[in-house]
Amino acid sequence: MILLEPHRLCLAAALVGVLAAPGTAGASPADLCLAAARSAAAETGVPLRVLLALTLTETGRADGDGALLPWPWTLNKGGEGLWFDSRDTALAHLETALAEGATNVDVGCFQLNHRWHAQSFDSLTAMLDPEENALYAARYVFRLYQDTGDWTEAAAAYHSGTPEYAERYLARFEPIYAALDGRLPEDRAPDPVRENRFPLLLAGTPQSAGSLVPMSGAGIPLIGGP
Repeated sequence: MILLEPHRLCLAAALVGVLAAPGTAGASPADLCLAAARSAAAETGVPLRVLLALTLTETGRADGDGALLPWPWTLNKGGEGLWFDSRDTALAHLETALAEGATNVDVGCFQLNHRWHAQSFDSLTAMLDPEENALYAARYVFRLYQDTGDWTEAAAAYHSGTPEYAERYLARFEPIYAALDGRLPEDRAPDPVRENRFPLLLAGTPQSAGSLVPMSGAGIPLIGGP
């Protein structure tokens, strides 16, 4: 994951141009995550802004102009972030890692953890596929939103059910989420009034449903560190 300098956060608005131009979908690997987020938002009702902020937080990296863009061929193996040039290269590395006994591997545009979520996909190829990856992530974060009543808290729970890790994640997620405010087509699901911090996280254990990756002290699904 890329840590953004404050003056670069406005460059997330470059995503809007890609999303607004149907002809660009699939023109680059980054566009695959953007198009997948758009499709998943339309199908599930999760705000596009939420999904874009999630994929940027999970897999964002700066392009040659310094703009932050997501990347579909991304893995995180035990805390080591890996960006690959192609789907086939990423898939081969994932297959090798699993064959060697790795279990804590995050996959694709939305960094779904293989240990906890692979059973929901027909194959590793499907799990890495941007459209399937994004749709699963959108459905998952929507369930968390139903529990928390707040999209930001749902994003924190998406990362971890442990408050310490969730707060650390929000420090990265919230600036990206804020930079997209007012720059996207109107989303269908409004944010409710915030009443308290992390009701879902405080109610459960690290192994509860309130986390994309049930967390202890290890296996943090952030590219580049905890």
